[in-house]
Amino acid sequence: MKITRAGTNPSGPGPADWFTGAVRIDPLFQAEAPGRAVGAHVTFEPGARTAWHTHPAGQTLIVTFGRGRVQREGGPIEEVRQGDVVWFSAGEKHWHGACPDTAMSHIAIQESIDGSAVTWMEKVTDDQYRG
Repeated sequence: MKITRAGTNPSGPGPADWFTGAVRIDPLFQAEAPGRAVGAHVTFEPGARTAWHTHPAGQTLIVTFGRGRVQREGGPIEEVRQGDVVWFSAGEKHWHGACPDTAMSHIAIQESIDGSAVTWMEKVTDDQYRG
């Protein structure tokens, strides 16, 4: 058994190469081998969002606060709220973030395959974000 106490892992800003706007990442856990799961609590200020990206084994988002937006490539922008759970399939190109006027936080859980949990791509444009 391993207990990681709240506040043990330092918060950090979402890197500008992967995010637009103010984003804070609070690492939660990284499984020890043979486990592959990685989790973080991510907070997006209004209008903030990820770049387009994929995950080799998919990703689960659990919305913990506010209202946000999620979109898979080719699909409509969907609004999500506290308590919603979102699943993106392995290799599915997508983005997620806050609504324009409301912050949003979620827990993100994904698995690392061959040492990688995410492949980052181009940023979501303002036009794409607005839909």
